[in-house]
Amino acid sequence: MRDEIQNLLRKIPSMDELLSRPWVNEVEELLGRKALKSVFADVIGELRLALREGACEAIDVAAIEQEARARLLAKASPSLHPVINATGIVIHTNLGRSVLPQEALEAVRLSSERYSTLEYRLDVGERGERNDHVEWLLSQVTGADAALVVNNNAAAVLLCLAALAKDKESVVSRGELVEIGGSFRIPDVMAFAGTRMVEVGTTNRTHLSDYAKAVTESTALLLKVHPSNYRIVGFHAEVEREALSALAREKELIFLEDLGSGVVADLAASGLGAETTVAQSLMAGVDLVTFSGDKLLGGPQIGVVAGRRQLIDRLRRFPLLRALRVDKMTLAALEAVLRLYLRGQEGAIPTVAMLTLSQDDLKRRADALASVIATQCPEADVDVIPVEDAVGGGAYPEQPLQGWGVALALPGVSSGTLQRRLRLGKPAVVAAAEKDRVVFHVRTLLEGDVDLLAKALGARDEEGGSGCGS
Repeated sequence: MRDEIQNLLRKIPSMDELLSRPWVNEVEELLGRKALKSVFADVIGELRLALREGACEAIDVAAIEQEARARLLAKASPSLHPVINATGIVIHTNLGRSVLPQEALEAVRLSSERYSTLEYRLDVGERGERNDHVEWLLSQVTGADAALVVNNNAAAVLLCLAALAKDKESVVSRGELVEIGGSFRIPDVMAFAGTRMVEVGTTNRTHLSDYAKAVTESTALLLKVHPSNYRIVGFHAEVEREALSALAREKELIFLEDLGSGVVADLAASGLGAETTVAQSLMAGVDLVTFSGDKLLGGPQIGVVAGRRQLIDRLRRFPLLRALRVDKMTLAALEAVLRLYLRGQEGAIPTVAMLTLSQDDLKRRADALASVIATQCPEADVDVIPVEDAVGGGAYPEQPLQGWGVALALPGVSSGTLQRRLRLGKPAVVAAAEKDRVVFHVRTLLEGDVDLLAKALGARDEEGGSGCGS
């Protein structure tokens, strides 16, 4: 048996043989020779191991080449590339959350193609602070005394707890010990920050007296956490912010609220229910509010801490802040988005625009898309149907958005097969499915996506199938 394995190992093509193949030069131009040899070595090494373990009993040189070439071509293409979001989920975490407005894209370009005033003050010719580019704007938009920005909301919560409650107690309701996507667990963040978590109340009901009884000489702050994508309904009670604020003042504690998605504009006109805005939270007496920038704000991925200047200044001096700071491109994008809010032009922010589309607009979009698809796929069954969209990003989980979509069914093609073809196409399309139909939700289609979707339906995928047939 050992001799058989050795004979098979000798039949594996050498590195020089593989590098001499006609197609290699084209791939080498894209990846470079070092990367090329690395992939070949991986394929050969895996084959050698399979032979020794008895998982492979023959050498297929063509198969070796095919596998190596497939891996190389995959590595030669960017892995982070645009997709068409036809799911109806506006803040789609897996697809990059909020889409930036053109003003933000231009600001990013200008800040990155040349040197900038990231940490430099032109008026005095001295070093400045990068947070200065957005702090005043955040204060205007939220009503906060001061604000600072870190790389995401989890970092914002971590910074506050570490800087203000390390080695002390933080009181939080059991009903707010949530886990958000990506294993962001409030108890874990509190432990990492070095604060001792004190749970009060029960899962469904917490009263002011529960907080009051838990306060000791070691207590530093009261923590309120937005439930995000989790809701308790039925027999439920939680303490109003005003009451917690009064208790915090009485006990000389800090009142911190993680507001999660961070609503800034009033979205009630879109048909969504009332959601506490950052300004309302601060007006209710919360000392510090943390929230995300790439959710309902509609900006880049950042975390904001907004509130009392005295506390914000303590955060500025805390060493952890440097490890959590954001780069120039992120700040440029955030500044541009905030200026749109300041001018009352939040409708130019794609996330806000999608959430506030009227039913008439959505229906017209669906009708137009259905016409394009029917032309592209004449043999298909195409219908305009009412659909349920979603805000996404952990916001309004119990309240779907009423929308419109286009359902597409192809004879002899399952919805799963069609979804896969569209995902692997160019451009890539991520769509929903209902029974044996693929459904394109029009709320999340951007300008130009209808033409791109038509192109995707006519294109052939890597297996030879097209969106509209085999």
